[in-house]
Amino acid sequence: MIETDISNIWGSIDFSKLMSMEERLREAHASLADGTGAGNDFLGWYHLPSGTTEAELDAIAAAAKKIRKESQALVVIGIGGSYLGARAAIEFLNGTMHNESDPMKIYFAGNHLSTRALNDLADRLENVDFSINIVSKSGSTMETAVAARMFRWLLNRKYGVEKAKERIYVTTDPYKGKLRTLTQEEGYTNFPIPSNVGGRYSVFTACGLLPMAVAGIDIRAVMAGARKAEQELDVRSMENPAWLYAAARNMLYENGKKIEILCSYEPDFEYVGRWWQQLFGESEGKDGKGIFPACLQFTTDLHSMGQLIQQGERNMFETVVRFVPSGRELSIEIDWKNIDDLNYLAGKTVGYVEENAYEGVLQAHVDGGVPVIVLKCGEMNARTLGYMMYFFQLSCGISAYTLGVNPFNQPGVEDYKRNMMTNLGR
Repeated sequence: MIETDISNIWGSIDFSKLMSMEERLREAHASLADGTGAGNDFLGWYHLPSGTTEAELDAIAAAAKKIRKESQALVVIGIGGSYLGARAAIEFLNGTMHNESDPMKIYFAGNHLSTRALNDLADRLENVDFSINIVSKSGSTMETAVAARMFRWLLNRKYGVEKAKERIYVTTDPYKGKLRTLTQEEGYTNFPIPSNVGGRYSVFTACGLLPMAVAGIDIRAVMAGARKAEQELDVRSMENPAWLYAAARNMLYENGKKIEILCSYEPDFEYVGRWWQQLFGESEGKDGKGIFPACLQFTTDLHSMGQLIQQGERNMFETVVRFVPSGRELSIEIDWKNIDDLNYLAGKTVGYVEENAYEGVLQAHVDGGVPVIVLKCGEMNARTLGYMMYFFQLSCGISAYTLGVNPFNQPGVEDYKRNMMTNLGR
């Protein structure tokens, strides 16, 4: 179980007021579990870990095996929740440099409108056997639709129309939408995004699981971690770490802390942070409310943002995600010249230095007026990933209902899309 440590926030909130939120949290959790809250037609994620069948996982694994046999690369084409969960999982478990060493390359497209980036990826694939996974519930999102058309054309040119179809995998709505229509007409291998699961809550569907499986990740271990979280986090009291996280962030928000910085000391966590950023930003940011979610990587970003955090406006708090040390340690060797003056650390490990950096940063930020929530998550493995992602989804739903907003819609996102379509002459 994740441990939520709130011992470093008491200078900013009162314990009795935090505990007084218990009834609001109970009502918020019940709204999710019973399906009585706003947006309740998008609660399919809530029991998704326990509701996913072995047959569904077998089908995803079989498709992944075929892709790995026929291709050297998979291009995942999607934006927002259609790619962030998959990329977060792959980088968390396989590392940010996985494409430099893994025989199966995983690339991501359809999440921007950059001509340079699309041309660069096309050039990389020129002499490579590849497949594509188009991920979109509607099929009409501009960034994804443009990239999907481009890479479908590249496949047609490379393999011919009929052979290309065997390399196109679609993850979309099971009943409706432009991509569903295209899939039916062309006969692509396809997987459903359940109609009652929104994009930012879709990581435990084929949206996340198919790219993970192609990358060689044990998707059954991921789902086992998520199922464990679904079971263990059903506790309806402040003993629930998801309740404690939701309560602390809402209380800090009410006390003027409008920005949450999610940070980790692991570079491979970066895209989990980006996934978290969409999850909370799109779920809570409406009706003139919402904590602004920002993700940083420590200690790297301390050398660019540390000054602002330490002495800038006191409108922020931190959530630090911690993992147990790596089982493969790295020691600092003695250097007899000692020009860099580091011999006092000779024989110590990099992990030892990192732990002391963490403790020093924690103390400095708390002393500087930045409350810090610490989430202790255990080892960096597939089960932890599944547990952690479900923890954040549950916390987000509870937190948003506690805030008084619908966690499952995003009406503001449509505004820029309408303007873009008007400008394009549609």
